[in-house]
Amino acid sequence: MRNEKLIKALGNCINHCNYCADACLDEDNVKMMKDCIRTDKVCAEVCSALNQVLATNYKDVKGLVEYCKKVCQACADECSQHEHQHCQDCAKACKECVSACEAFLA
Repeated sequence: MRNEKLIKALGNCINHCNYCADACLDEDNVKMMKDCIRTDKVCAEVCSALNQVLATNYKDVKGLVEYCKKVCQACADECSQHEHQHCQDCAKACKECVSACEAFLA
């Protein structure tokens, strides 16, 4: 199935983004983490939407995949600025999702 690699990457990204956003709330300076939390939440939502659409046979997904790639890249960029392990892990999952989106679009 052509979607399988992307669906797996999306699920991984959703999990890491949700975990990262929650873990950011436990950091000492939560205010400093607000952009990270916000980006994590949006990324998880966009990945979730794409995941749901890919589970159908709907063909017109290119625009959504491109948008998902853009949001995942933004989330990776934001999370990679923070030294916390949950942020670094999230950035890695987002980068993997970007790669899976690129492979899907190729």
